[in-house]
Amino acid sequence: MIKGCLFLFTLSIIASVSFAQDLKSKKIEVVIGQDKVINLDFAPYTKVEIGNDSILTYKIAPQKRRLTLKGIKPSSTPTSVRVLNTVGDIKAIYEVTVTETAKGKLVQKLKTFLGDIEGLEIKIKGGEVVLEGKIIVPDDLGRVFTIINRDEFKEVIFLVEVHPQAQVLIARKMQEEIRKQSMKNVTVRIVNGVYWLEGVVDSDSKKGKAEEIAMAYYPATLDSTARRERLVKTLKRDIIQNFIQVNKKSSPPSIPKLIKITAQFVELTRDYNRVFGFKWIPLMNASGGSISIGRGASGDLTSESSNTLSATISNLFPKLASARNAGHARVIQSGVIITQNNEKAQISKTNTIPFALGTGEFTKAENATATFAINVQPEILPQEKVKLDIGVEVSANFGNPPQTNKNSLKTKVVVKSKESAAIGGMVINKTQTDFDKDPPFGRAEFNEAEGNTPLFSFLRSKNFKSSKTQFVVFVTPELVDSASEGTAEIKRKFRQRGR
Repeated sequence: MIKGCLFLFTLSIIASVSFAQDLKSKKIEVVIGQDKVINLDFAPYTKVEIGNDSILTYKIAPQKRRLTLKGIKPSSTPTSVRVLNTVGDIKAIYEVTVTETAKGKLVQKLKTFLGDIEGLEIKIKGGEVVLEGKIIVPDDLGRVFTIINRDEFKEVIFLVEVHPQAQVLIARKMQEEIRKQSMKNVTVRIVNGVYWLEGVVDSDSKKGKAEEIAMAYYPATLDSTARRERLVKTLKRDIIQNFIQVNKKSSPPSIPKLIKITAQFVELTRDYNRVFGFKWIPLMNASGGSISIGRGASGDLTSESSNTLSATISNLFPKLASARNAGHARVIQSGVIITQNNEKAQISKTNTIPFALGTGEFTKAENATATFAINVQPEILPQEKVKLDIGVEVSANFGNPPQTNKNSLKTKVVVKSKESAAIGGMVINKTQTDFDKDPPFGRAEFNEAEGNTPLFSFLRSKNFKSSKTQFVVFVTPELVDSASEGTAEIKRKFRQRGR
């Protein structure tokens, strides 16, 4: 049984070889750029045997019984092509010569530049080089136009169109860019190859701008072939149809911007007083005697006394006084006010202190007033800067009875938001030195009518006084979106002061 099978297999091989030897090969010329289509009269196998596959390639359609040969590069010697049937028998043999023409060279050059673009076909039809197909990736369009516009490719017939999927991508990009320009209600969709712009805008200028953006994403060179050549009257419509409706509604008034202005007034006063004095004024009362010294009638120097020389002398010993005192006071006033842009604002605080002036029946009531006031008109400038037309007035009371110290400032400055600036200040220095003017421990009291007379008076004193007053005004503007901003900070300060 095994020997019989081997015998039949050997006979089939011999028969196949003898049949192949009986077939006559057909000579075929394949021009580069022109596909050679061969219709077969048998059902071919899916693979074709090619002697030199570096110069020739193929495509086979078994169900349609069709073989397509494509030249890769020219060759001086032909190569064999054997086509098998489904059982492996050689049913056709071709001797194929690959040649190149001027058109073929053009096709090869185009394939070098554009052969990898999906959906693009480069071939020779009717003796002309044709570039056709539907490009899927929109970014490849620019590459195609860059090459096809060169002078050497002017004779190429350009039949390239945009693939429907690419049109969807372009419509999506149109819509994204239009919505970036504050047109959120505009949509773009494809209807029979035409781009429809739909939606609602609030002005004619926005409607025109949406159409300009769409045109920028779809140049006229990307129209269909029939539309470019104007061969079909029904396709003479514009590729972009603008159906956007304009609804001119009055836009709500914009909320004016707010500015918070913080002004701080700081005043510092320092006083220094130093006194040094030496006073010696002995006094003799009226019950004492007297001593007379002078010349007598003869011209001699004589002395005479009456009563007993006895008396009470007060302030017999000299008195030395030395004192030094110094003090300082700091006054800090702070005010915050919020206002709109270019609107005047004012804030003030007044404190009244009652006091008595005079003594006894001449006493009368008086009031001392301390104030802090801010008048400001801000203006918002570019780069978050604020122009301030500001006036600050501060008065404070010192001493008893109180004395009022008043300071005021008015200026125009430009300050950046959230930054502080010293907009004004003043320093006052005052010094005074008195010699032998103010006796230490007060003036000596005596009455000559009662016989209280000083034996002599000796006074030396020095009084040095120095006072320094300085004040400065700080201002801090801040742009805020709402008047409620900063409330938490104010509450925190009040909680801290209440502890």
